[in-house]
Amino acid sequence: MKSVRVNNISKAYKGKSALKDISFEVEKGEIFGIIGPDGAGKTTLFRIMTTLILADCGQASVEGYDVVKDYKLIRERVGYMPGRFSLYQDLTVIENLDFFASVFNTTVEENYDLIKDIYQQIEPFKDRRVGALSGGMKQKLALSCALIHKPSVLFLDEPTTGVDPVSRKEFWNMLKNLQTQGITIIVSTPYMDEANLCNRIALINNGQFLDIDSPDNIVKKFPKKLYSVEADNMPSLLKTLRANDNVETCFSFGDSCHITLNDETKDNVYKEIQPSIEDYFMRLSK
Repeated sequence: MKSVRVNNISKAYKGKSALKDISFEVEKGEIFGIIGPDGAGKTTLFRIMTTLILADCGQASVEGYDVVKDYKLIRERVGYMPGRFSLYQDLTVIENLDFFASVFNTTVEENYDLIKDIYQQIEPFKDRRVGALSGGMKQKLALSCALIHKPSVLFLDEPTTGVDPVSRKEFWNMLKNLQTQGITIIVSTPYMDEANLCNRIALINNGQFLDIDSPDNIVKKFPKKLYSVEADNMPSLLKTLRANDNVETCFSFGDSCHITLNDETKDNVYKEIQPSIEDYFMRLSK
């Protein structure tokens, strides 16, 4: 069964296109990642799918319900964690959780088993005001609030942005545990390394999907040999490589440049490396 179906969704703000003819499907119980930079259209897509805004054209459904006609039914079945922290910072941890449970006519006690593994990590601070929590603790509370009504589909918009590496790892372990309970998870992130933690990913840039596939298959689609070149002076290295007639593409990656060649049969001294999802994304986005 498909948890999510999207057909030719487009959206513009004041004449500027935010989404362009987006189509995809998400399987029941899948972790589906939408990977792309800030401003790529991820948040707009999530707001359409969670019935907060309307698309200009196209159709979409969640759990078989139309996002326009059946918006009330969808809101009962989805959990949404927006990119911007949106809980009440002047309320305590438990007060926030109680509030979100009451919105869906349930209680923390009734659904405690669903959030137990996550909430236990912040329960010692249940009487602390949310504004005084660390970034990682805030994300765990936000996830608990999104889960408290037993949603069948969970939308997480850049949930680990600004969170330390340890908390990021813990958060993804939580998502894997939720997946074992049959919850469909759709997560957006600008972090390419998190793409490998998803069952399938969609690469998005400038409001368009560039490709959709499993992380392994995405990497296998890289069409050419990839080489790494290092030098002490990166600006000079970039300029030199991009002026080379045999260099097809050249992108900086930390302290090195990743390049492809027009003629791979010519002898070269470059170090061949395995391409990553980020390499493929950069190639598609050029």
